Amino acid sequence: MADPKGFLTTGREVAETRPVAERVKDWNEVYVPGSLLPIISKQAGRCMDCGIPFCHNGCPLGNLIPEWNDYAYREDWQAASERLHATNNFPEFTGRLCPAPCEAACVLGINQPAVTIKNVEVSIIDKAWDANDVKPQPPERLSGKTAAVIGSGPAGLAAAQQLTRAGHTVVVYERADRIGGLLRYGIPEFKMEKRHINRRIEQMRAEGTKFRTGIEIGRDLTATDLRKRFDAVVIAAGATTARDLPVPGRELNGIHQAMEYLPLSNKVVEGDFVAPPITAEGKHVVVIGGGDTGADCVGTAHRQGAASVTQLEIMPRPGDERNAGQPWPTFPMLYKVTSAHEEGGERVYSVSTTHFEGDEDGNVQSLHLIEVEFVDGKLTQKPGTERSIPAQLVTLAMGFTGTDVQNGLVSQFGLDLDERGNVSRDADFATNVDGVFVAGDAGRGQSLIVWAIAEGRSAAHGVDCYLTGASDLPAPIRPTDRALVV
Repeated sequence: MADPKGFLTTGREVAETRPVAERVKDWNEVYVPGSLLPIISKQAGRCMDCGIPFCHNGCPLGNLIPEWNDYAYREDWQAASERLHATNNFPEFTGRLCPAPCEAACVLGINQPAVTIKNVEVSIIDKAWDANDVKPQPPERLSGKTAAVIGSGPAGLAAAQQLTRAGHTVVVYERADRIGGLLRYGIPEFKMEKRHINRRIEQMRAEGTKFRTGIEIGRDLTATDLRKRFDAVVIAAGATTARDLPVPGRELNGIHQAMEYLPLSNKVVEGDFVAPPITAEGKHVVVIGGGDTGADCVGTAHRQGAASVTQLEIMPRPGDERNAGQPWPTFPMLYKVTSAHEEGGERVYSVSTTHFEGDEDGNVQSLHLIEVEFVDGKLTQKPGTERSIPAQLVTLAMGFTGTDVQNGLVSQFGLDLDERGNVSRDADFATNVDGVFVAGDAGRGQSLIVWAIAEGRSAAHGVDCYLTGASDLPAPIRPTDRALVV
């Protein structure tokens, strides 16, 4: 194990963030570069190497956390990187973006602050890149089989890399102009700089994976043509149908889905725009939805110079401590202050939007809301609590309802959907169509990045078995498996 007394002698320390006044003026990651280097080995030494490491169950990838904690404590960074990559293709993504259900399941977390698993993870992989230890792993021989992957988010990239390394010829199709899916155009630069995606893409190209951007399957290329070209297909197109808010005034200008708003700032950073077509500059901004996507909108609005930012959530404010219904080691719903919330704005809980009002030109100017409460298990409006707030830009960040069925992908393949609007699949991630598999949010519904990578890896195992009759690729999960997350 690492330091046998580390959890007794060392307190929890996390990555230092840059001052708010500094970071809201740029799009760089919020953390102080190098702030983890002096502390990370001791932080890894807090790992208890438990007899039953519940962090394994907390992580859908089954990351070998005690093993790479031990190597990090001993500063054997190359061995730590090898153990980290044994279960996770892209730890630099998860180390920055995952909400860390592993930490919620940490045994130390029963009565002390949990091990900073996420910080250790990202330190290991950043050191590996700096030391040039992350190298392409091309296959020794080609199988002669071909596979197409639809979507280049974390599920699609994980499936593609696994299948390429197994010797298959893999082509990834992405409808956007750049590879990365929501990693590229849904995650703001201040949470993860896109250079991390770019160098993984170069690694995958060196391994043999091919990428085709600007091609939407179902519109630009039919499902029939794709099946003729490839022996197997993996659908990793995400769950991109956004939940809408059908209230009076929804048609007013200035009300946008979060995924209409967020990608534009990323395109500014990429150099596509000088200024985003939709901007918060000088405006009163309201973000509807209290989750991570809503927080991304909050942080983006701060950087664009919003006059004010208000985030609305229909559910009550979560508690600061676990409640009885979410005991250790499950993932608790706790009050969370992200870097975006540290930067300012107001958060309002237990409210529901009733309607919007606009000016004579059809631009939104205000939002009317009412307080709600649970009565007999149902959210009920509280009479006499109506009020309005200024709103010149509104972003809807209320989650997603299922995969996109408008572009023809589902109908052309003839895919069955489940009751939640996701693509149905069996235990091997195979759909009802022979040779067609599904991974990530398209089959699971909106979920975590760790689930996406885990499903991409497992779907690759199913595809490899389909193409060759057997597989040496690891299959860390099945669709019916449950990690300790809600």
